[in-house]
Amino acid sequence: MTLRIAMWSGPRNISTAMMRAWENRGDCAVIDEPLYAHYLAHTGLDHPGRDEVIAAGETDWRRVVAHLLGPVPGGRAIVYQKHMTHHLLPHIGREWLRELTHVFLIRDPREVLLSYVKSRPTVSAEDIGVVQQLEIFRHVSELTGHEPPVIDAGEFLKAPEAQLRALCALLAIPFTPRMLNWPPGPRDSDGVWAPHWYDQVLRSTGFEAHRPRRAQVPAEYETILAAVLPSFEVLSAKRLH
Repeated sequence: MTLRIAMWSGPRNISTAMMRAWENRGDCAVIDEPLYAHYLAHTGLDHPGRDEVIAAGETDWRRVVAHLLGPVPGGRAIVYQKHMTHHLLPHIGREWLRELTHVFLIRDPREVLLSYVKSRPTVSAEDIGVVQQLEIFRHVSELTGHEPPVIDAGEFLKAPEAQLRALCALLAIPFTPRMLNWPPGPRDSDGVWAPHWYDQVLRSTGFEAHRPRRAQVPAEYETILAAVLPSFEVLSAKRLH
């Protein structure tokens, strides 16, 4: 039986590096932000490479879902779906989430904001997906009858092997050291948006050591922080130790 992992993250997290780790296992296919084209087409937002993302992707969310629940590329035992929480727009049906095994990847919103504004000049609370992340977490918990694992990126980067071993144990699959290192460069599995967002990951060969951002979040973003911190703190209290 195929293990279909849905990893729910906000932007500017270690979600792409995590995708590299899973793809490098050898028994896992990966899918990069499958709802992104629908999200851009539906919201009309202007993201880097917007037209290219829409042209290359699927804008009908029902077809996206059919693909996510359909045959796994290469017949692999595991498929890792990298999802952005804000891409799961309110009008998208959610019954299909019952068919997936969910994991939530969180990061301190202060660090997210400091990273996000380097790639996009404007940002809102909705853009970084923290409030949506808690809403999806609660929905999935109710749908499946149990709370899914929560991984904090900062703590993960302090001990990637221990965290991955613990996560694999929770998912009832073997850990492999292949998850800790990978060849640098692009992948066929990367979304067409990779040139705009993946610079650091494309150069990487493994998880980098955690370096907390010391810079103060500009005052103009304090309203955003106030809107998202309560949701982050709820999820943080449930993080994997």
